[in-house]
Amino acid sequence: MNNTFSAVKIADHVYWVGAIDWTLRDFHGYLTSRGTTYNAYLILADKITLIDTVKAPYKDEMLSRIASIVEPQRITYVVSNHSEMDHSGCLPDMIELAKPEKVFASAMGVKALHDHFHWDHEIISIKDGESVSLGNMNLRFFETKMLHWPDSMFTYLPEEQVLFSQDGFGMHLASSERFDDEISDEILYFEAAKYYANIILPFSPIVTRTLDKLLKLNLPINLIATDHGPIWRKGIQKIVDLYAKWARHDPSNKCVIIYDTMWQSTRKMTQAIAEGAAAAGAKVKVMPLSASHRSDVAVEMLDASALLVGSPTINTGIFPTVADVMTYLDGLKPSNLIGAAFGSYGWSGEAVRIVEDMLAEMRVELVEKAISAKYVPTDGILAQCHSLGRLVAEKLKQRCSGTT
Repeated sequence: MNNTFSAVKIADHVYWVGAIDWTLRDFHGYLTSRGTTYNAYLILADKITLIDTVKAPYKDEMLSRIASIVEPQRITYVVSNHSEMDHSGCLPDMIELAKPEKVFASAMGVKALHDHFHWDHEIISIKDGESVSLGNMNLRFFETKMLHWPDSMFTYLPEEQVLFSQDGFGMHLASSERFDDEISDEILYFEAAKYYANIILPFSPIVTRTLDKLLKLNLPINLIATDHGPIWRKGIQKIVDLYAKWARHDPSNKCVIIYDTMWQSTRKMTQAIAEGAAAAGAKVKVMPLSASHRSDVAVEMLDASALLVGSPTINTGIFPTVADVMTYLDGLKPSNLIGAAFGSYGWSGEAVRIVEDMLAEMRVELVEKAISAKYVPTDGILAQCHSLGRLVAEKLKQRCSGTT
């Protein structure tokens, strides 16, 4: 067996035995500029237990790390916290090699694993709050349905005060460092926010309920061992507080303007709106879609309360980059937004109406009728755009002060 890789001790009886993917640059349309990790954990209890596995191509790396401390065949139990293939991809191979006595998953996890692998291997269904003895240690399980799959669950090791949180509190970040305090805050919290914005955001109400549940359980936690990215040991309270904040999506004075342009007319309208909003006190982020990835737009929306969208009309429709980002944002379900549509056209003019309809479908409160410019915006149109920016800023001030 390959002996290149070594396990990393993270607690007295717990080791990281995952894999580092330095090459990943796209995850379901999410730009993963810094790669990722697939984290798996080995508990050296009387009954040696593996928490999750890794993406199938990284099986040998995981097995090498396991073998650096114990023969894989000595694994007695395997826990699948999350059946998504980047965590269960080599589970069948692991079962065939180790022949564990028991494999545990949530009730929905049992179904998902059978649907993934079409096998007849017995998976033991674990109930919310149930415990399993490892001899000298114990595991407790907590269902976290739709955070972010129906099968998701957390596993807690009380003797080491480790919470194995699957995709919760994670990030896509390839790194040779295993802990949060070994990574710069700038990178750490940007990638945490990016992960939340692109993966967890649609399930924000469930995040709030899960955090309330953890608070009531009052579990002492020394480590949050996620399935992607570093393990939290110093910043536990900070990441929990950030999740609570992101889930609430408190009102802010931030306005995001996304647009694309063909002959610079929509760009000129964007500039006028941005100037108007900034002059009235709003924090403005302009994102030309020719140079902004959809997943970075999602990050900027995480703490924004306004979304303005500009598109020229092309072939009686909206510009392709605008369609792409709007479809993506719609799936992420950002909440509590105000906004408006604008754009330019030549001989028809359907784009602004389509954008306006898309904003309405996303439940964005439209503050003004869409602004259209034929060919090149006149001074009068640019003045309307400037006024729209000011109006958005005033609406944001009212929301932040609680007067609306």
